[in-house]
Amino acid sequence: MKTKIYIDGQSGTTGLQIYDRIGGRDDLELLRIPEEKRHDNEERKKYLNSADLVFLCLPDDGAREAVALIDNPHVRVIDASTAHRTAPGWTYGFPELCPGQRDKIRESSRVANPGCHATGLISSVSPLVRMGILPKDYPVTCFSLTGYSGGGKKMIANYEKEERDPHLSAPGIYGLTLHHKHLPEMQKWTGLEYPPVFLPVVDDYYKGMASTIELQNRLLNGKPSAQEVCERLADYYKDEKFVTVAPFGTQQGTIYADTLAGTNRLELIVCGHEDQTTITALFDNLGKGASGAAVQNMNIMLGLEETCGLEE
Repeated sequence: MKTKIYIDGQSGTTGLQIYDRIGGRDDLELLRIPEEKRHDNEERKKYLNSADLVFLCLPDDGAREAVALIDNPHVRVIDASTAHRTAPGWTYGFPELCPGQRDKIRESSRVANPGCHATGLISSVSPLVRMGILPKDYPVTCFSLTGYSGGGKKMIANYEKEERDPHLSAPGIYGLTLHHKHLPEMQKWTGLEYPPVFLPVVDDYYKGMASTIELQNRLLNGKPSAQEVCERLADYYKDEKFVTVAPFGTQQGTIYADTLAGTNRLELIVCGHEDQTTITALFDNLGKGASGAAVQNMNIMLGLEETCGLEE
């Protein structure tokens, strides 16, 4: 019997990307609500409760509302919104976070998919904290470059219309209040005592992300060199399929944020010398940063090979 999957928010960017990744699979049955009924809560409730697994691709309030509509205890949920990423009873959907996280996802009925910017920062900071290299009170700073698809349909339309704001041809720094919605999960799932100073940057390309932290090695425990940091990270992720670490010194030129667009890969690139280190997480904001990660979590929850349907 095929596993029944329902995408609540099927017409949004994330929902469409999930559908693209699983729509052709013969092991799944996708339940599709009629377009004219997608805002009808009674009809939505029928679909939400008849599925084996539900993806929520909705704004935060809509995701909370959808969860409240589910009364079938057998329905499992992956929420792509910010609503439940630090909520009690929800498992954080970053399988590579630490040993045992994959098992927690496999056994969970409620999984919160990570934010795209959060994925970039957590992938570099969390292992350094867990290995005792980065002090928990370190003043972490991060800038994160993303393609405009991360802003959803309205932003995509603004960038792609024929007559557009000429400023959109240049990088745009936003989140200037320093209260970005991904900060709570960044702090919680890295174990930092203080939230990082974080600035996102959107630029004139469709998809791809490069999230960079900058470190003063004298403030790290043991004062490791950049090469030593790279080697420790490579050992931490040595058994992972989707998260890898580039060998130190192989990146000599320019890092382009769209390099891994179209894949579910995340690569950490460590640069620097004895005194200073930068770590850049390079990935697709729609892949490992959103829909690809959601499908990876679904595969784990269903006991399938987690690479199924995903471009490595």
